[in-house]
Amino acid sequence: MNEAAVRMSDVDELLLSGVLDYRTGPDLRKEGQALIKASKAASLVIDCSAVKKSSSVGLSLLLCFMRDAQAAGKAVSIRAMPEDMREIAQVSELTELLAHP
Repeated sequence: MNEAAVRMSDVDELLLSGVLDYRTGPDLRKEGQALIKASKAASLVIDCSAVKKSSSVGLSLLLCFMRDAQAAGKAVSIRAMPEDMREIAQVSELTELLAHP
């Protein structure tokens, strides 16, 4: 079974982990959105260092989380994007968008 999770760390980092695909994406989307809304921090780091594998769903999650953070008035940055996500971003011409804080 593919285990995936999203949680907020003690230092206001949104931590993504596991396998990000069509099975895990919808739940992660809802959970991440709620965590971002609940956060009192002015800025947010999305840490992908524990992501084991990602389809385009993972990239979609990052874009949604960035939009959620922007709507909540928070600056956002992404840390440790896995190579498979980076490749999808490159093909989709989203690398520059995802690199900006």
